[in-house]
Amino acid sequence: MKVVIASDIHGNLEYSEKLYEFCEKKDPDKIILLGDLLNNYYASDYFVEEEIVKLMNRWSAITIAIKGNTDRVDDIRKLNFSVNPLYEEIELDGIHFYLTHGHLNDKYDYLFANEYCLMGHTHRYNLEGKHLNPGSVGIPRGHKEHTCLYYENYEFFLINLDDYSIIGKKSLNK
Repeated sequence: MKVVIASDIHGNLEYSEKLYEFCEKKDPDKIILLGDLLNNYYASDYFVEEEIVKLMNRWSAITIAIKGNTDRVDDIRKLNFSVNPLYEEIELDGIHFYLTHGHLNDKYDYLFANEYCLMGHTHRYNLEGKHLNPGSVGIPRGHKEHTCLYYENYEFFLINLDDYSIIGKKSLNK
């Protein structure tokens, strides 16, 4: 299974386009969006938001999304896929994953052997331990790279969206 995981897009059109160009290259089975999708702190440009909505809706059939703390109901109604208000649970290659934005994360402090948590919110990528974070597509913090995660064959790859290079890797136990 091939999966692209992204968070904290915050209405950044330039890097939304790069994210979906990466999706075009990889042709994923699923796209997971971990919240803070459209709200842009730096600009409230309706036309930019409409372009991002068009990009996201092109992939609606394979998108799983979680609501972030800045996602407004009026914004997410424009999307052609559901945005779960709290969390989602999925299985990838027999491994259980909790999906959350991260601002209500205390539920996932204790994970069993074959469980992981995918979360955003901090805008900082993390591949350590069992709480994995793709960083931020739109507004990175603590590093300069705009990033997402790519999952395939029990491995996560941290992708720099400027040049699609791999800047980190985590292998999971099968």
